[in-house]
Amino acid sequence: MALPPGFLISAPASGTGKTTVMLGLARALAEDGLIVQPFKSGPDYIDPAFHRAAAGRASFNLDNWAMGPGLIAALLDHAAGADIILAEGSMGLFDGVARPGALGHGSSAELAQLAGWPVVLVLDVGGQAQSAAATALGFARYDTGLPFAGVILNRVASPRHERLIRLGMEQAGIRVLGALPRRGDLKLPERHLGLVQAVETPDLDAAIAAYAGFLRAHVDLAALRQLAAGTARGPAGALPRPPAQRIALAQDAAFSFTYPHLLAGWRAAGAEVLPFSPLADEPPPEVDLVWLPGGYPELHAGHLAAAGRFLSGLRAHARTRPVHGECGGYMVLGRTLIDAAGRPHAMAGLLGLVTSYETRRLHLGYRLARLALPMPGFARGQCLRGHEFHYSTILDQPDPALAAVADADAAPVTETGSCRGHVTGTFFHLIAEAQS
Repeated sequence: MALPPGFLISAPASGTGKTTVMLGLARALAEDGLIVQPFKSGPDYIDPAFHRAAAGRASFNLDNWAMGPGLIAALLDHAAGADIILAEGSMGLFDGVARPGALGHGSSAELAQLAGWPVVLVLDVGGQAQSAAATALGFARYDTGLPFAGVILNRVASPRHERLIRLGMEQAGIRVLGALPRRGDLKLPERHLGLVQAVETPDLDAAIAAYAGFLRAHVDLAALRQLAAGTARGPAGALPRPPAQRIALAQDAAFSFTYPHLLAGWRAAGAEVLPFSPLADEPPPEVDLVWLPGGYPELHAGHLAAAGRFLSGLRAHARTRPVHGECGGYMVLGRTLIDAAGRPHAMAGLLGLVTSYETRRLHLGYRLARLALPMPGFARGQCLRGHEFHYSTILDQPDPALAAVADADAAPVTETGSCRGHVTGTFFHLIAEAQS
């Protein structure tokens, strides 16, 4: 299958403006009549929804630590029919973990090499001039097998500043594809897990349109289109299997971190995915499985504790049929959630888990889990790859451990998940069954 050409937008580090550039470019190219297929490198839960808002097309995570080659190839096939691919990197271009996973260490550079996409580096040039060229040159030469297209300068202070930076880039042989003047209003709102979700961002479409206009004025879009390279892929494998035929999926501002590739796999296999809103006090519909994804239940704990129809419906379902929760969903299945102000809120009580957001501690990273007990869609002994990102602290986790869980360095972690009757929960977000 012939796939459209593409490129990967990356940066030396997080916080340099690559998401703003990604959204602006996606919308600008779409306004020019192109069908844009977005992708996100790595396990980010939030950015794909912004990509969809900008491009009008579903975005998928491509994770070369957690996914096998067949799954990545199958997800690349979602670009069929598009004119161009835009992929957004995660963290810094070469950042990954120490121990390789299914295809590598999880870096954006590895994904770019795998797909054959040239890299466009978004470079924050605040506080420097010709010295920015040394940074760009290092990224261009660090891995000679990586196709490097050039740089987009961000947060340029003045025309003189831009001239000095361009002088350094010319001397280093680095192509400048655009220069974005410093603007304080081109920034998306953030909270503790990253960007405020797309569904919660006010006037998102107007903001993305403004980004597109800004990028159009200061970036050479024609050059970017010419630099895009054909996408390489190997033999496609299967998408993730559905854990049940009829699945009730919690979906609102408190429950939103569901990987698009999982839903695509479930639906492609013929499963029915029926969204419902706990925040609207909706009970789960009559289904085979209730799935509570992660999100921000700690911001809505009081509201959820008072959602009597949701909680009673969830408990009734759990008496005879499976319920599974991930991260925030796992917390809601527990006994108590303590919010940032130290107030306890009674949750579903289907597990004995007690979590506190009052004492914040970052839990972040890839997870490899070998199931000690079955969970929906997977048997005891199977290995799963996932990702964990939250600030909650476990105060009590009395139920049997669902899995033996380790981080990407193979060090055990205490967030083992739990099981009680038909109810299971994990702090990691499932990405794929482990291939190695």
